[in-house]
Amino acid sequence: MQPERRALVTGSTGFIGSAVIRALLSDGWQVTALVEPGADTAGLETFEVERVEGDVRSAADVRRAISGCTSVFHVAALYRFWVRDPRLFYEVNVDGTREVLTAARAAGVRRVVYTSTVGTIGLAAVSGGQPATETDYPDLRHLFGSYKRSKYVAEHEVLRASAEGLPVSLVQPTMPFGPGDRAPTPSGRLVVDFLNGRMPGYVDTLLNVVHVDDVARGHLLAHDRGAAGRSYILGGENLSLQQILAELASITGLPTPRFRVPHAVALAVATISDTVEGRLLRRPPHVPLEAARMSTTLMAFDDSRARAELGYAPRPAHAALRDSVRWFVDAGYVTNRRRLAGIRRSDSS
Repeated sequence: MQPERRALVTGSTGFIGSAVIRALLSDGWQVTALVEPGADTAGLETFEVERVEGDVRSAADVRRAISGCTSVFHVAALYRFWVRDPRLFYEVNVDGTREVLTAARAAGVRRVVYTSTVGTIGLAAVSGGQPATETDYPDLRHLFGSYKRSKYVAEHEVLRASAEGLPVSLVQPTMPFGPGDRAPTPSGRLVVDFLNGRMPGYVDTLLNVVHVDDVARGHLLAHDRGAAGRSYILGGENLSLQQILAELASITGLPTPRFRVPHAVALAVATISDTVEGRLLRRPPHVPLEAARMSTTLMAFDDSRARAELGYAPRPAHAALRDSVRWFVDAGYVTNRRRLAGIRRSDSS
């Protein structure tokens, strides 16, 4: 046991959180995992960690979990395109972050790493042909959806804590792919829909693809080398959605969707879905409006700061997509047996 190297990980059952735990354990850390009551803990089954059941919104739960820890990786967040009550985004993402920061300060931890999102970065430079960096601030009117807005507010709580002396660094992952995406997240849903033939077309957009294990490693680098109060984009390769689908086709041997959906059509369908299903029927829309808005936005990012200051070195996008395909196939997310056999043949070649 090395109590001087014990980390609390919130959001431990999530895609990025479980990858951070995997990276910490491989680096010799002891880990306490804060587990949300009722959460699916299948992703933690192979990890030797101390589990503490609790809610990040509960000061008592967070204090109990952080006891004995020297570092905190605050990964927990409500990341969805739609919930019945939008106030939940602020309760989890802002109030929960405040509780973690308060407990970390009281416990005197050596370092906090806060997981934010590139969704809080301005994208005006991208339309001009340049990828966005940590210094690009957003037009608040373009922070679509309660998730982005709540994370933007939470970032300012983190920066406030840093200004008051808490040693905290921020990381901003782009679009992670790879093993362990049980939900799946929006990025994983893209892969699953492609594998199951549920993606007849695509929109003209630009995304940044990164392996989830590189994002996790970036968290550890930010802990060891990051400056307090400084943010770091953890990204990979900027690819169009058409290029991503072409990579998936090359990995699996499945056909690439050829129909390009106009932005106006995507937004119109999402508006109808959001109005009828979300607002009138009070159920998750099949085509969330926030997702449609994101899909019609160019989202290219430059991770040079993390490379230069942290030694961050992500692998190619092809590897991230390949590992994502392999995991979803092995985990049984592909429903068509013919496709399943073809993907396995392709994966083994």
